[in-house]
Amino acid sequence: MTDKPDITARSWLMIVALGLCWGGAFPIIEVALEGITPFWLAAFRIAFGTLLSVVAWGAMGWPLFSAPTTRSDNIYLLVVGALSSALPFMLISWGQQYVTAGFTGVAMACVALIVLPLAHFMVPGERITLRKSLGFVIGFAGIVVLMGPDSFRSSGARLELAGQLACLGAAACYAVSSVLMRRLPPVDPIGLSSVLLLIGAVMVVPIAWWHEGPPPLPDTRTLLALAVLGLLPTAAANLMRVAVIRSAGPVFMSLTNYQVPIWSVLIGVAFLGEPLHLSLLVATILILIGVALSQWGALSRLFRRSRPETSREEAA
Repeated sequence: MTDKPDITARSWLMIVALGLCWGGAFPIIEVALEGITPFWLAAFRIAFGTLLSVVAWGAMGWPLFSAPTTRSDNIYLLVVGALSSALPFMLISWGQQYVTAGFTGVAMACVALIVLPLAHFMVPGERITLRKSLGFVIGFAGIVVLMGPDSFRSSGARLELAGQLACLGAAACYAVSSVLMRRLPPVDPIGLSSVLLLIGAVMVVPIAWWHEGPPPLPDTRTLLALAVLGLLPTAAANLMRVAVIRSAGPVFMSLTNYQVPIWSVLIGVAFLGEPLHLSLLVATILILIGVALSQWGALSRLFRRSRPETSREEAA
């Protein structure tokens, strides 16, 4: 791991792909919740994701750390594993029962605002600047515009406050795990992704059994939804998340959370026949302005890198 984040074109492509993966997960979670309880949803999802990741890791010969580790490194690894998957999956699955979809979107956008001060003090090269802070606030405003009144409307559920705290707790888990992951010593991304999911699975399966009883036998529709959740927004997305954090840093990674609600709305419009509102355009403009401000330096370096290649192509 280098002290200075290395933000490349590949980094930008990966956070767009992550936004699409996670944005598409919320409708699938709602489908799965029709046929399975919340904790077992999290358990099945992470179990599917762990199985796929471990198979890929084993095919590569089980690489992990490239140098001897200390006790502190191993503790970090356990904490990151718990905060990256087990706890937030359970909190979101449980909390979504009692809050509006708008609140969930806003809660996940809070990841970026939580990461910013944490990274300033804990990650070299991730200093808070006025421009970066302004960009993140404008991006967050875009999410609030996108979610609209639903962001603050009561769901009427008896446990609504607890559900809101659960969603915000999941956001905090993602933020802290991103910062701690960046502080780990040199590590293989596939190995790290697999170990984090494995740690999460070891935690969440017993908790689901204790809280909700023996595992249910889901119907075919629910199993299909769980398999998709395990493959794309869990196994594949977790690997990309590890790669982005380890190279480009947790602050850059947190920009994904501003994309997720946009992708979720677009998917609803395209596949579920939901109406397209003006708020989507306004929110997208605000989010793009926020991203441009917060990542102005990275964007400038990216375009400078591409200029020599363009010049050579024109000369040829």
